[in-house]
Amino acid sequence: MSKSIAVIVGSLRKDSYNRKLAKVLQEIAPASLSLKIIEIGDLPLYNEDIDGDNPPAAYTRFRQEMAACQGAIFVSPEYNRSVPAALKNALDVGSRPYGKSIWSKKPAVVITASPGAIGGFGANHHIRQSLVFLDMITLQQPEAYFGGVANAFDENGNIVPKSKEFLQLIINAYADLVNKLA
Repeated sequence: MSKSIAVIVGSLRKDSYNRKLAKVLQEIAPASLSLKIIEIGDLPLYNEDIDGDNPPAAYTRFRQEMAACQGAIFVSPEYNRSVPAALKNALDVGSRPYGKSIWSKKPAVVITASPGAIGGFGANHHIRQSLVFLDMITLQQPEAYFGGVANAFDENGNIVPKSKEFLQLIINAYADLVNKLA
């Protein structure tokens, strides 16, 4: 039986390169994984004042969808050498209320992509820093920095073979981690 894995895309733009990479991951994932993109764009900024007995519907939806997953793949750009606000907010929403985090003990992988050469290195490590505190078991190797992401797709929007091979390497390593922890 395949494991349900959330894919969290840090970019909210509908045609972002990161969303395109997430969709490729869905197509090439091993049969042991079932990947589902979980949307984060509708989450209000985390505020404990609104997260009481009647939290926003978007908080509840997100927490329920994530709680049903056995792992998470984070695919994100880098904004100003750090984490996009929407992704950091999703991590915060999922970690609350205190003691009821939906992240704990779940296997994770962080894939960052940017048009620049360093492929979101800063964001990748900032995300990993949060995942340590959230008690997620994060794939260490291979690291996934996707530099020059604009060149990962051809003129028709299809992933080029070399880029697909790189993603296959990452998703296979992640599937091995998930299977070892099962």
